[in-house]
Amino acid sequence: MSTIFDRLPHIRYAGPEATDPFALRYYDAKRVVLGRSMEDWLRPAVAYWHSFVGNGLDPFGAPTHQRPWFSGDPVQAAHQKAEAAFVFLEKLGLPFFCFHDRDVAPEGGTLRESNALLDRVLETVQAQMQRTGIRLLWGTANLFSHPRYMAGAATNPDPEVFAYAAGQVKHVLEATHRLGGANYVLWGGREGYDTLLNTDLRQEDAQLGRFLNLVVEHKHRIGFPGTILIEPKPMEPTKHQYDRDVATVYGFLSRHGLLGEVKLNIEANHATLAGHSFEHEIATAAALGILGSLDMNRGDPQNGWDTDQFPNNAQDLSLAMLEVVRAGGLGQGGVNFDAKIRRQSIDPEDLLHAHVGGIDTTARALLIAERILRDGGLERAREERYAGWKSGFGQQVMQGQVSLEALAEHAATHPPPQPRSGRQEALENIAARFA
Repeated sequence: MSTIFDRLPHIRYAGPEATDPFALRYYDAKRVVLGRSMEDWLRPAVAYWHSFVGNGLDPFGAPTHQRPWFSGDPVQAAHQKAEAAFVFLEKLGLPFFCFHDRDVAPEGGTLRESNALLDRVLETVQAQMQRTGIRLLWGTANLFSHPRYMAGAATNPDPEVFAYAAGQVKHVLEATHRLGGANYVLWGGREGYDTLLNTDLRQEDAQLGRFLNLVVEHKHRIGFPGTILIEPKPMEPTKHQYDRDVATVYGFLSRHGLLGEVKLNIEANHATLAGHSFEHEIATAAALGILGSLDMNRGDPQNGWDTDQFPNNAQDLSLAMLEVVRAGGLGQGGVNFDAKIRRQSIDPEDLLHAHVGGIDTTARALLIAERILRDGGLERAREERYAGWKSGFGQQVMQGQVSLEALAEHAATHPPPQPRSGRQEALENIAARFA
């Protein structure tokens, strides 16, 4: 069948001097970066929801993006959308995609009907995957759009909603497994509260912990080899999300016996909404052993909400990629462009331009991180700063060989320590030198 993406060009790598707006300047999939291919470091994916479901709607105006599958019989339109999506994916040339169940297929009148509709459309998706060789980075269930989830899914005060959400997740997890997905993501959606006046925090935390344990148990029951991921977000749509940031989720996982079973899918825009930098959240997850995957986007510093724009500043992003490389990569995870074209960008070409810019920005950030590491200046400065902890007295303290009394005696019998410069400006200059 013909699609609106047929006339778009195939995207090719052309090098940093290229001026063709449909050419990649930095993302060369097979280029070796620090011993691994660029594709292996990034494992880039297209987000099915923003790319093929987004319609330009905002709270003040009607949809502006017209797509053929936005009208007609919903099931036929879903098949049409899937075929068009894979034409776009082929044109772009990235190896992965991600989806929510409701992105792919419409809701039915019952859970059984919804699951059956999803399976029908996923037959088309699976056929397209086999035809193109494009793989599934992760799947997830939409537990936030339908009114039944207005008070949450796992944290809903009604156990019947909890059960419905569990049935939905079970089916999508099994579908993800059937499609060879590398991960399964649980985005909190409306797992939070709008007011404490009607909220039992202890009860909702217990429900969320029970729900996630059920998901992990089912993962093992069906033999799904992928990683279960949680995506932190501090607010929006609820006033307060329970999965606020990396540190909060780590505490939740520890509290509910899920460490070693669940990792995190970290989004740039969610990090900034939480008052952190993207690199902070990645570094924290890496330090705690729960770094899994990344949503690659950005927010607008003048807007205090989740604008989901494509990344376009490689220097800023290079510090995030530096933390990814320091961590040894993302394992089975990858970077997906959870970003949407702007409301006034109404042409199919705009979607392609957005992804070309997004993957090039990410690739360029990776190359900057490589240059920073090869230079070694930042790594040496960090090692020197903590050198006292690596041997002698510092090691005795860390190994539990020194009591509080002994520490006090040491401080009393040695010259007072003198402050040493953190050299922040010099280090910032080193990082900026490679942009």
